Amino acid sequence: MIRQFELVERVADYDSHLDEDLLNRAYVFSMKAHGSQLRASGDPYFSHPVEVAAILADYKLDCATIVTALLHDTVEDTVATIEEIREIFGEDIGRLVDGVTKLAKLELQPEANQQAENFRKLVLAMSDDIRVLLVKLADRLHNMRTLKHLKSKDKRLRIATETMEIYAPLAERLGMQRLKQELEDLAFAEQNPDARQSVLRRLEFLHEGGEDLQERVSAELEKTCEASGIPAEVGSRTKTPYSIWHKMQRNHVTFEQLSDTVAFRLIVDTVADCYAVLGVVHGRYKMVPGRFKDYISTPKSNNYQSLHTTVIGPENRRIEIQIKTSMMHRVAELGVAAHWQYKQDVSSGELGNDGGQYRWLQGLLDILENTQNPEEFLEHTKLEMYSDQVFCFTPRGGVIALPRGGTAVDFAYALHTDVGHTCVGCKVNGRVAPLRTPLQNGDQVEILRSTKAAPEPSWESFVVTGKARAAIRRFVRAEQREEYRKLGRAIADKAFRESGHEFSDLAMENVLNVFDAPTVDEVYVELGQGHLTSRQFLAKIFPGEGRWRAANAFGAINRMLPARLRRGNGEHRASDQNRAEHAIPIQGLTPGLAVHYGECCHPLPGDRIVGIASPGKGIDIHTIDCAQLADLPDDRDDWIDVRWDLDPNDPGVYVGRIDTVVSNQPGSLSSLSSVIAKNMGNISNLKVTDRSADFFDLQVDVEVADLKHLTNIIAALRATPDISSAERLRG
Repeated sequence: MIRQFELVERVADYDSHLDEDLLNRAYVFSMKAHGSQLRASGDPYFSHPVEVAAILADYKLDCATIVTALLHDTVEDTVATIEEIREIFGEDIGRLVDGVTKLAKLELQPEANQQAENFRKLVLAMSDDIRVLLVKLADRLHNMRTLKHLKSKDKRLRIATETMEIYAPLAERLGMQRLKQELEDLAFAEQNPDARQSVLRRLEFLHEGGEDLQERVSAELEKTCEASGIPAEVGSRTKTPYSIWHKMQRNHVTFEQLSDTVAFRLIVDTVADCYAVLGVVHGRYKMVPGRFKDYISTPKSNNYQSLHTTVIGPENRRIEIQIKTSMMHRVAELGVAAHWQYKQDVSSGELGNDGGQYRWLQGLLDILENTQNPEEFLEHTKLEMYSDQVFCFTPRGGVIALPRGGTAVDFAYALHTDVGHTCVGCKVNGRVAPLRTPLQNGDQVEILRSTKAAPEPSWESFVVTGKARAAIRRFVRAEQREEYRKLGRAIADKAFRESGHEFSDLAMENVLNVFDAPTVDEVYVELGQGHLTSRQFLAKIFPGEGRWRAANAFGAINRMLPARLRRGNGEHRASDQNRAEHAIPIQGLTPGLAVHYGECCHPLPGDRIVGIASPGKGIDIHTIDCAQLADLPDDRDDWIDVRWDLDPNDPGVYVGRIDTVVSNQPGSLSSLSSVIAKNMGNISNLKVTDRSADFFDLQVDVEVADLKHLTNIIAALRATPDISSAERLRG
């Protein structure tokens, strides 16, 4: 355990503004507060905050951060209070200690949802002052170093998993590569000790006598640089067992196939020297194609800069070389801490004006705003933090970093949420491309927008960034709720009228107390989702009276529909017009949100239709002669009388299914598609269901405006010589 004077001297070496009295008082206060408390290892508990402070001192953090590290457990684990901390050490220290303390309280809860809530709070805390995260990372690092002393294997595994999934990626995002690698390797030792030992044994075998090899390679690289007149400091490091194992898993290669278990560093004075040395290295040794990366002109999101290349180097060995300046190397090792005294306002902990490397943090805050619960937030932010990156360009030359596999939709949302919401297409390198196209390094992307556009629910299936997925999900959820509300209000209106009562929002406000809902809109949503049936709705408002009237009114359609199915079109036509006046219109309801068209019958405008309430889903629309309805009991109360109510200026697009038999000869398929196109239809799907020497049976899904449109297309197909038959297909 580092002693008091040693800690003060270590901080004084790099911090000319050190408040020695403040640091000494914090050391003594923490030591007295923790008193005789012991850790699981049997060491005095006070050794933990001192070691956390020492870790942060190694990263040359400011005095306030070191003091916070010394005090970070006092409020949680001793009788000290946050008010006492503020009074003795000032408001800034009190705020930092309070931020770390709140996170510690949450971590006491083992449930998965508490882990998610913990991470959500952490993001909020570090957005206010990133020093909270720095203390938390150092705290987690020391806890991982002493994890073996915990007796519970399940607890050790839970802490290791949380470290691997949350804290190591956060350290990487801050550019703290050294801390990130140690966290990963300590967690790996707990999660998969056998795999780690296997990698260590192979490294030991590979490097038997290898120190001389590394020295020989380093010496030759140094001579090569000196001969070119560019002095360079040459170093090497062996990668951690976890990074080696992870690369083996990711690239599906064996240990023997890896070329970069050891990486060589060339550290030069200037950026110009970096590129000059790169030319020297590539001129002296053969470069391995596809293995060059320029992170100087396009830095990683955590501000990491370097030139990476792999060559067939000295002694004909394949080696990885990283070329960087001394400042780039410092940033690569220490991350945000390397810039602390130069880029931060140490009095507030706010990010510096440049702040480019912290855009990911703003991205996490955007996700936090767009998600409803902590679990969803954790899911989206894992997507945001874990993937390798590609760099794409805007038409004006701006650089957008995306996870590998990112699409144009991810690109649009990375620019701005409004750009994502209104995108309708894209151009990649000047050519129109589908929105789902995966982007590659160096692609120039132009987003095409429309003010009338809106996110499609299907986008969620192919976007890869947490920000895009959260924004899409939030928009769709809001649209879906509004659809349910409109549908539920229409159901309530119809229920009131058929029970002989006048409907209004004011009337609903007066009876709101009978429902377990805070607002009238919530009641409408429950109705629209099908969680509350019309009969139940009326029975709550008009007990007794409502039960009979609801059963009578809604039973009428229940009795009538099976009768129609049995009797065809012969009866009840006289009542169709009267029913249509009272049926619920489905104009304006978005298909796939509150209304779902049955794939058993593919209803189209012009068909007589009925709705079936589906709890949590909305309404399933069927044609009135759908075979599936015949199997439903007459006394169900989830039948809903609906009707088409289309806008003549914008009737919408619906899918009709056609069963065709086409001659097996050249040009037949062309004839089929030409006829459909000439009649303003669009083929959305085509499937061969049977084939013979003479004919093909095809099932064709066609986008049409209504039943009449589909009927015209079928008539045109029947008149085509190459088509033997065409019929509307149900199911």
